[in-house]
Amino acid sequence: MLGTLVAAMLGNGAMVEERPIDPVPIVIAHRGASGSRPEHTLAAYALAIEQGADFIEPDLVLTKDDVFVARHENEISGTTDVAAHPEFAARRTTKTIDGQQVTGWFTEDFTLAELRTLRAKERLPQLRPANAAYDGQQPIPTLAEVIALAKRATAATGRTIGIYPETKHPTWFASIGHPMEARLVGELRKAGWDGATAPVFIQSFEVNNLKALKKLTGIRLIQLMDAAGAPADRAVDSYATMATPAGLRAVATYAWGIGPNKALVSATTPLVRDAHAAGLRVHPWTYRAENIFLPERYKVAGGPAAHGRVGQEIADAVTAGVDGFFTDFPLIGAQIRDKPY
Repeated sequence: MLGTLVAAMLGNGAMVEERPIDPVPIVIAHRGASGSRPEHTLAAYALAIEQGADFIEPDLVLTKDDVFVARHENEISGTTDVAAHPEFAARRTTKTIDGQQVTGWFTEDFTLAELRTLRAKERLPQLRPANAAYDGQQPIPTLAEVIALAKRATAATGRTIGIYPETKHPTWFASIGHPMEARLVGELRKAGWDGATAPVFIQSFEVNNLKALKKLTGIRLIQLMDAAGAPADRAVDSYATMATPAGLRAVATYAWGIGPNKALVSATTPLVRDAHAAGLRVHPWTYRAENIFLPERYKVAGGPAAHGRVGQEIADAVTAGVDGFFTDFPLIGAQIRDKPY
């Protein structure tokens, strides 16, 4: 049941009731309605808003001429038709980013005008073949266009539609002469967004990136946490350390909340309780309908691409006390958020 109180055992054996910090969870459209349209396109964001999302999420990378664009990664062969453009064949290259060797085409090697000649395509066509029908229709959007879409939708719907940008590989971009922090804060200020009441969250898997942003803006910051490994900037030794009560208290000195891998969140794990005790909100990622992304108990017959019981998975996370959640299927997320109990 949504809103079910989570019982926490005190040291003296008494039971107390623990409520979410934010009793109504927010629905964050992960790269837009990416279960229904190619991700990080204006069409995906617009559909997500229509389906009831509170926030749309653009992953942000920079172009050669320092314009923020929305792509899952700065390597774009999997999400655009760049490989079909012979004029850009010579730009295919190999780079080592965050310790990983990556081969392909990279946004930082293209001007915005050049990127505008490309078109988006579905990143997971084997799982989402219906999305591939929209390949070649949408350009790569800029952050400015995503902001404009959110503002238009707010005016048209009467709902506040926010944005939830992620800075992708900020240490890498700084190392090649394209630091992100001041540029991002400046662009958000142009939109009139600079404080904690702005309909914006900025998220990052890195730590120093968020600490630098903390000095520049009052916008709410979210520390992303994976189920394994460590931030690319090695500011802490592991995400596991970050998820301890002491680690969460340290995160709370610079961030407003955390975005943990959904595997870290359940009614039987302490992360939500410990984060709330540190004054942090909890927005886990990413709830996807396909069996391949679901824990065993939520799967159904039909193979990896079949849609399982993601609605129940989201409902269970909300019962565990999360304050919001990322999903590729915002229509399902909104139905769970709005379900009367």
